[in-house]
Amino acid sequence: MNLNAVAQRPAYHGIARLLHWLVALLVAVQFVLGWTMPDVHRDTLPNGLIAWHLGVGAAIVAAVACRIVWRATHTPQPAALSRALSVLSGVTHGLLYLLLVAVPLAGWANASSRGWAVKLFGMIRYPDLTQTGSPTGHALGDVHSVLAWVLLALIVLHVGAALFHRLVLKDDVLQRMLP
Repeated sequence: MNLNAVAQRPAYHGIARLLHWLVALLVAVQFVLGWTMPDVHRDTLPNGLIAWHLGVGAAIVAAVACRIVWRATHTPQPAALSRALSVLSGVTHGLLYLLLVAVPLAGWANASSRGWAVKLFGMIRYPDLTQTGSPTGHALGDVHSVLAWVLLALIVLHVGAALFHRLVLKDDVLQRMLP
């Protein structure tokens, strides 16, 4: 597709783009917090970077929920892709959405099992997903960690695909999500 067609193909709605980049920023911050915060053990308290990790996780839950509602009610015009790329894109995006829900939920369940409050903006407490001391909640902490690495791999694939579209295929896929 020639680059003049970029002006002819509608971009994602501004709300969709805002939510996309907000989630991307929050997830990037969350990975930095996850890598730099202390290891969580039995007697760890939710202070410092751990408290920030919980707060950013609560913000991710809210932003992803908004994004899913927006996406369900506002279908974008599909990109002009081959059948194979369209299927691959759909699967990748579906997995990204799944992990953007599963990773924070597993972390939230783990926090609940430790008796830690998960609050949006430090004020709005989310309900506990598991009881304090729940073995399932504790096990979900390990699931949270593993799924976070899978999410990171998918994000790298997603960014690589966007760059592939821009630099190799020279189509408008990346530009549709840019301001």
